Amino acid sequence: MTKEYKSEIARRAVVAALGTGVVALGAMGKARNASAQDGRWQPTLEKDDDWMELPGRHRLVFDAMSAEGAAHALFFTRNYIGVNKSAYGIEPSQLATIIILRHMATVFGYDDAIWAKYGKIFSDMSKFTDPKTHKEPTRNLYDVKGYGPGLANADATISDLAAQGVHFAVCGAATQRIVGMIAAQTKGNPDEIHRDFEAHLVPNARFVAAGIVAVNRAQERGYAVSYYSG
Repeated sequence: MTKEYKSEIARRAVVAALGTGVVALGAMGKARNASAQDGRWQPTLEKDDDWMELPGRHRLVFDAMSAEGAAHALFFTRNYIGVNKSAYGIEPSQLATIIILRHMATVFGYDDAIWAKYGKIFSDMSKFTDPKTHKEPTRNLYDVKGYGPGLANADATISDLAAQGVHFAVCGAATQRIVGMIAAQTKGNPDEIHRDFEAHLVPNARFVAAGIVAVNRAQERGYAVSYYSG
């Protein structure tokens, strides 16, 4: 056996050994990654939030917490739905879309009947007035078709979006606070006022325990979040 031949055998043995080691290290790395993934924290999905399991190719939640924020959420929801249709051929029914109305945007979760009764209180709370009259509204102006250019929602109304499958989550915690304020000012019964609110939510709306909790739960269920504070 020549020296060159012995040398070649030794070289191949070293390469083979290194290759075995690389395979072994790779396997160990995969095992570690799998183990880390298996042990990764996962949220507990609460049964009360199962309504968020809406059918759709994409999931997006719009988080509004002021009067202007609510208007922008409506405006951009319409854009989102429209562009998905025109650019991707995706129907509104194929989008899981939620608008969360919380904090000062909560008042826009109630229909005209409630605004007719408590428009002044809502206006004072949310710092929102009718751009045409500069007085407190007696209707939910974000659900008035053809109002004109004075509102930031640019004629994207609650009812139009609801008809396209958009869901509205109205903050229950803020509602309790609003009910308490109304009861104190009107000497009314809080339970009766709250029942009145429940009966007069905007289309395709529901109370949630708190708007901020709904934001959290939506993210845990795979929704992207678009935020509007003002």
